[in-house]
Amino acid sequence: MSESTILIVDDETAIRDMIGITLDLAGFNSISAANAYEAHVAIIDQKPDLVLLDWMLPGGSGIELARRLRREDITRNIPIIMLTAKASEDNKVQGLSEGVDDYVTKPFSPRELVARIKTVLRRTEGEQKDKVLRVFDLQLDPTSHRISIEDKPVEMGPTEFRLLKFFMLNQEKVFSRDHIQNSVWGGNVYLEERTIDVHIRRLRKALSSISTTSIDYDKLVQTVRGAGYRFSVRHS
Repeated sequence: MSESTILIVDDETAIRDMIGITLDLAGFNSISAANAYEAHVAIIDQKPDLVLLDWMLPGGSGIELARRLRREDITRNIPIIMLTAKASEDNKVQGLSEGVDDYVTKPFSPRELVARIKTVLRRTEGEQKDKVLRVFDLQLDPTSHRISIEDKPVEMGPTEFRLLKFFMLNQEKVFSRDHIQNSVWGGNVYLEERTIDVHIRRLRKALSSISTTSIDYDKLVQTVRGAGYRFSVRHS
């Protein structure tokens, strides 16, 4: 959770900076946007783990952006915390009815904000843990520990299974080998870089084992030169 990236959306620079410092001290990565357009671009490009969203924004309100995020498949499951001076019960009901996960009113305690972020992330991570993951006709079922492409079983080892699950839960993000090691193997395990590369090659080989598909699933696992790997449906 400490590696989670939080997008701060607020038109006031001082508030963005203050929240950014608070999140950095709490061990989060933070990025920011000053309006609804910048926020949507950042969400699509960087796929944050959670969005802190101000209600009143130039170029479109935060609640309108929340509504848009909930409509689009690629952003539907990103948790949102509204962070706003609108404290009436009607405002809270409206925000929550649009799919917002929590509602924090200004002024707020930095400690409370961090606690709320952690609570929402724990809840959403728990919901995602046993969810069947799908990309095109590639399906991973964490409960039955089965992988299929076009309903045909794909055989792979337990490490490659964990790698694929990690990638499918974190699409469109670039991860260093160290980050992948910590997330898939754990921080107490020492691995040489080439060990991770070997498992990536095995994962790609398994994904290419169903030769009748129109999609090259092995190419979804992309090498980003000098940075690491990402799982993406876009061309590298």
